[in-house]
Amino acid sequence: MTVSEAMSPVSSSTKGLLAIAWPIFVEQILRMLIGTVDTFMVSHVSDGAVAALGVANQVVIFFLVAFNFIGIGTSVVITHHLGARDRAGADSIAANAIAVNTWLGAAFSAAVYFLALPMLHLMQLPASLMDYALPFLTLMGGTLFMESMNISIAAVLRAHHHTRDAMLVTLGQNVLNVIGNSITLFGLLGCPPLGVLGVAISGIVSRAAACVALWILLDYRIHLRLRAWDFVSVQWGKVRRILHIGLPAAGEQMTYWTAFMLVTTFVARMGDRSLAVQSYTLQVQRMAMIFSFSIGLGTEIIIGHLVGAGLLEEAYHRLLASLRTGLFLATGVMLVLAVAGPLILGQFTHDAAIISGGALLLWLSVILEPGRVFNVVVISSLRATGDVGFPIQMAVLSMWLVWVPLAWFLGLRLGWGLPGVWIAMATDEWLRGLLMQRRWRSRRWYAHARRSRAHIEDVSPSIGIG
Repeated sequence: MTVSEAMSPVSSSTKGLLAIAWPIFVEQILRMLIGTVDTFMVSHVSDGAVAALGVANQVVIFFLVAFNFIGIGTSVVITHHLGARDRAGADSIAANAIAVNTWLGAAFSAAVYFLALPMLHLMQLPASLMDYALPFLTLMGGTLFMESMNISIAAVLRAHHHTRDAMLVTLGQNVLNVIGNSITLFGLLGCPPLGVLGVAISGIVSRAAACVALWILLDYRIHLRLRAWDFVSVQWGKVRRILHIGLPAAGEQMTYWTAFMLVTTFVARMGDRSLAVQSYTLQVQRMAMIFSFSIGLGTEIIIGHLVGAGLLEEAYHRLLASLRTGLFLATGVMLVLAVAGPLILGQFTHDAAIISGGALLLWLSVILEPGRVFNVVVISSLRATGDVGFPIQMAVLSMWLVWVPLAWFLGLRLGWGLPGVWIAMATDEWLRGLLMQRRWRSRRWYAHARRSRAHIEDVSPSIGIG
């Protein structure tokens, strides 16, 4: 795609949702496979090691979500500039975003490296699993700065419609991760068996390789090169525009993961086996989640370009069409996963109780996942218009007044266990999802979209918008 095509709002619409979304889907599947492969290979050590890895990974994911607030805001603001044919403004936003996320990553890396043990205690990880989780979290958390760069660079490439590049980089990262796991986990090629520690080392090497590849693609595709000065001369006016979109979005995601981590402490009180069931089930269920995420992110890119061009009515109908596509795909995939659940879970463990427990949760997810589609797809589009306050407000209210207390009441107080936790999760997703759809149909986001476009006219008056 040429630069002029990337900046054209018409090309954003006619390119088609699926053409943009399928590389995002494949990329996210590959990202999921990194965790799934790690889980599968560690399952040959023990189910306890899997449970420990699952808890440690939740801490890592919590910080990755924090990096995403720069990535999310960057992608939206860049699409607004590209939709308005302001390439220089888009490049300036990109450079500032990458610099800020790099510094944020360095700070979080230091925090996790030195505070890994108290973090795992907060997660109520059983002492018997600490020897598995602590070295993994120390190493993977201590190198989060590379992931912070990866997230911001990938967001820039996607905003320019180069969604296949991030997909190919993640494919290479998977290959390296599998090779590295095989060597360090099972002691191939003369390497001593390192167990979960080997998984962490393999993850660091593949993450570093992906980081180098994305920097090369940033130069090759966007012709954007950052100098050392760019990392210390951040333009805070541009960062504030990113944060205006990114902070509420990150707040919504952080609220989710904070609630999820608290709910996981409930699960931990149910025992090691329940932690293992949750870990295995989520690995399978994420396939359907990724369909929703991919449709949502693809729609966000299209809506952002349309907002930058001032085509608000076209944006309104584009979302409704994307929502129908997302509901169809996510529901269909979840049904297939539920039917095949025992077979898939049997590849991870031979414990019959874990397999039957996970299979039940997958059937409950057939109800849960359509509700998630409303949230992921509609919230992404609201964010692309600049309407970022409503989703975070509803997230705080629903997650902390519905999901968390209901998970405790059903799961622990009534003794329903994990099915009670899943029912609470589904209740939250459907409640928020229907509220999001109502917000979109009200068209209250029109005012936010017009302000976003007017701001581009103010900061780039020479581009001749409208």
